[in-house]
Amino acid sequence: MQNPLLETSRASHGAYPFDVIKPEHFLPALDAVMESARRALDDYKIKVGSDFKHVIVERGDITAQVDYIAGIFFNLHSAECSEELEKISPLMSEKLTRFGNDISLDPAIFAKVKTCFEGRFEQNLDAEELMIIEKTYKSFVRNGALLSDSEKNRMREIDENLAKLGLNFSQNVLKATNEYLMEVSDKKQLDGLPESLIEAAAELAEKKGKAGSWCFSLDAPMIVPFLTYAKNRELRKTLFLANASKAFNDKYDNQQNLKDILKLRTERAKILGFNTHADYVLEERMAMSPKKVMDFLEELYSKAKPHAEKEFQKLQALAKEIDGINTIERYDSAYYSEILKKRELDFDDEMLRPFFKLENVVDGIFKVANRLYGLIFKEVYNVPKYHEDVRTFEVFQEKTNAFVGLFYTDFFPRATKRGGAWMSGIKDQGMYHNQIERPHIMIVCNFTKPTKTKPSLLSLDEVLTLYHEFGHALHGLLSNVKYRDLSGTNVFWDFVELPSQIMENWVLEKECLDLFAYHYETGEKISNDLISKIKASGKFMEGLGTLRQLTFAFLDMAYHSVDPSTVTDVPTFEAIVSDKTNLFPKIPGTSVSTSFSHIFAGGYSAGYYSYKWAEVLDADAFEFFQSSGIFNREIADKFRKFILEKGGTQHPMELYKRFRGQEPDVGALLRRAGLH
Repeated sequence: MQNPLLETSRASHGAYPFDVIKPEHFLPALDAVMESARRALDDYKIKVGSDFKHVIVERGDITAQVDYIAGIFFNLHSAECSEELEKISPLMSEKLTRFGNDISLDPAIFAKVKTCFEGRFEQNLDAEELMIIEKTYKSFVRNGALLSDSEKNRMREIDENLAKLGLNFSQNVLKATNEYLMEVSDKKQLDGLPESLIEAAAELAEKKGKAGSWCFSLDAPMIVPFLTYAKNRELRKTLFLANASKAFNDKYDNQQNLKDILKLRTERAKILGFNTHADYVLEERMAMSPKKVMDFLEELYSKAKPHAEKEFQKLQALAKEIDGINTIERYDSAYYSEILKKRELDFDDEMLRPFFKLENVVDGIFKVANRLYGLIFKEVYNVPKYHEDVRTFEVFQEKTNAFVGLFYTDFFPRATKRGGAWMSGIKDQGMYHNQIERPHIMIVCNFTKPTKTKPSLLSLDEVLTLYHEFGHALHGLLSNVKYRDLSGTNVFWDFVELPSQIMENWVLEKECLDLFAYHYETGEKISNDLISKIKASGKFMEGLGTLRQLTFAFLDMAYHSVDPSTVTDVPTFEAIVSDKTNLFPKIPGTSVSTSFSHIFAGGYSAGYYSYKWAEVLDADAFEFFQSSGIFNREIADKFRKFILEKGGTQHPMELYKRFRGQEPDVGALLRRAGLH
């Protein structure tokens, strides 16, 4: 059969031919390109030479087609995963893991890398080439190149098992999320909910064959406003418990997957000479060591805890005053926080939705990118899509009209898409067969959907999420390096969140909101009074918010720093670790860990702290922008030149100092959060 994965894409800019790719194409195509790559690698291994071009560039070209197919598959697996794709995913993952190990554990290939690395200063290499040979050598060593044959074999087994376990973990969370539905038959029980949410729930009920009732899923656009506004405490509890017990003691239980992942990660780290998985991971991070991470987290904890305790007492007193509740529970937190915010700030997040029509917010973010970096986004309709919700844009540089890259957006939840929000490099910027090519970048979110009577009206949190993911997209789109392994977001994990998190700051500024925040029906601009309240809300309940993030970070570090044999009971371990940060009573039958996909199915193991780490960077960097105006082109040019364009070509602290003129100041985060 004809296989589009084995043909050169005829689409504009060589875009993925999503419109003609079918699940049955993947395994045959992968087998074909792997067989071809293995033959080429056999020739490569016997070819004499240890120069950079042969060792690095030639090998990259050999494996490019495998990377291409893997990229398409895993993008679809996250954003549009049909049952057919899900069925073949374990085999795809197994084949790709084995192929990667065949390269990283091959002594002949490593011998070439080692020789090139040891002679790197004699080859007249530039800084980027030196960085990539050093990174390549270290990658081989960290993947077991210096091990004995028996240890290499065990590494293969571990890596293949970890790939399967991570996939199982992720699929269990998705299935548990998709399977749940809370049906409400009496509209009186929906008291307090925004009309838009009630309408969306009615439409979901109709879609599920339950017309006349209201249905609520565990998708963020439903669960977040429900827990924030529903007066019915029992229903809040029901929905909260369903979300907090995903993949826990049910048919999709992830507890054994979690334990197996921890054991294998620890064993792998020990084989490579590290005490723990955290030690292994942090060797390649700005933080460098578990101690430095823990010192950083403890410093934030000491500042946030007193504020959080005062905030908690306020919520408890409010719950007692309004509803006679003696013990406030986690599922009460958002509800009473919203009431308190209305009291103290005269502000309700729902007041903002009419000003945040999705199309306007997207147009606004393009204007921000234009003001800062001179970018122009032009929607196009000749680029293949994998779903009708996807929009595609060509990105150009103002004045020169140079092509910057392709940009895809995919904003609404569906059963085939995993939860959350992410940016993905469909095609990284860099060299392909001796030619530098521009990137194809995608952002995927799960935002409030349009209803029959209303367009997609975003919450403030959703607007912040869009700006966050767009920051990642800019990191990918504006990359300007030679080698794609160092391009865009291919940087230290605790640096990758800087370009994304700094973008959120613009949302709280009048100059930015004036670009897009106007009422979807009347065209009225958002008022200065509302803007002031938005800004004030950024510090509201920040103590509790910080403690919540620290809970995840401490839990992540604990899991990856202990002997995994001590993790015999997941909820007990979780409760012990979380005790210091959790002011709410522990609810039996719940577990954060079994759906903690960031660390058990994503790339954040021993790295969740990086969100707070990057907040220090972004708060400090945004203070620099504020010093001369948030759209100051001179500072934006510096940020582009030293952060967005450079990727992983230099150590991130050196890049940051070249942009900022100093190391980041933790005080900037504390000042912004009101925790100093």
